[in-house]
Amino acid sequence: MVREKVTVSTRTLQWKCVESRTDSKRLYYGRFILSPLMKGQADTIGIAMRRALLGEIEGTCITRVKSENVPHEYSTITGIQESVHDILINLKEIVLRSNLYGTCEASICVRGPGYVTAQDIILPPYVEIVDNTQHIASLIEPIYFCIGLEIERNRGYLIKMPHNFQDGSYPIDAVFMPVRNVNHSIHSYGNRNEKQEILFLEIWTNGSLTPKEALHEASRNLIDLFIPFLDKKEENIPLEDNQHMVPLSQFTFHDKLDKLRKNKKRIALKSIFIDQSELSPRVYNCLKRSNIYTLLDLLNNSQEDLMKIEHFHLEDVKQILGILEKHFAVDLPKKRFSICSAIDVFERDSEFY
Repeated sequence: MVREKVTVSTRTLQWKCVESRTDSKRLYYGRFILSPLMKGQADTIGIAMRRALLGEIEGTCITRVKSENVPHEYSTITGIQESVHDILINLKEIVLRSNLYGTCEASICVRGPGYVTAQDIILPPYVEIVDNTQHIASLIEPIYFCIGLEIERNRGYLIKMPHNFQDGSYPIDAVFMPVRNVNHSIHSYGNRNEKQEILFLEIWTNGSLTPKEALHEASRNLIDLFIPFLDKKEENIPLEDNQHMVPLSQFTFHDKLDKLRKNKKRIALKSIFIDQSELSPRVYNCLKRSNIYTLLDLLNNSQEDLMKIEHFHLEDVKQILGILEKHFAVDLPKKRFSICSAIDVFERDSEFY
């Protein structure tokens, strides 16, 4: 394993790009570091930045196709090799860059035979195609291929719904997110008393903007979300001018939180398998034959239940109790009780989660 060496700031908080490359017209990569951070800060910033990069940056997509000569989405057109559905899928793959606000119109009008690509789209001046080579359709006869396009700038994703289909108008699933993926990792350094952290951010984009541009925009959008909290005084605007009454369901917040916590505990307990513990092979095989595979299964049994397992001895039960006490700070009751109670005990006594 090769250890990587990077130069970082150890006094003032600074960021820098340590790697940048263009893998293709529709795949950019950038790697950034932020340091120095106190213990825990890197994870706080990394999680927030990942959410902002994936969900708070706007992108531009084709969201609707208009054609009067198409009866339905899955029809075929004489003289065109692809079906209408295939053409819609190809249009979905086109990556656009723009400073558009809202929606605008574009069009394609080509005479065959020949190939129709993204280069044939007639766009307004403020919209640009990242990769002009994207294939759209193959015209195998001398026909006119004319369609209208609706382009929109938004964030997140838009799923086409059945009621959105109109005569001669077909919506397209749109993924507005220009950031394809984000990873964050943390490197700690220093002694125990003065532990500091370095945050590493890896960003992949679709080419409509660079990773550095994505990082700037996500940071700006994240700051905008917190600006209202910087005002020390709440705004007392009359209700009829700026606010609406929102009905809330009748539930106690703490009851709802407690129920959610217990559900999460069950999911977590299901993911801990007994073969991850220090059980002897014989004890493990006995539990497995009794359909006890996870910590959740084990906590749903009492000491009395375990003693009923074939070839199980008192020493085996003591071994299990010792492991539960050592790693999870929880005990098994002598007699059977419900799994909900077991989770309550686990939640109260354990610091594992």
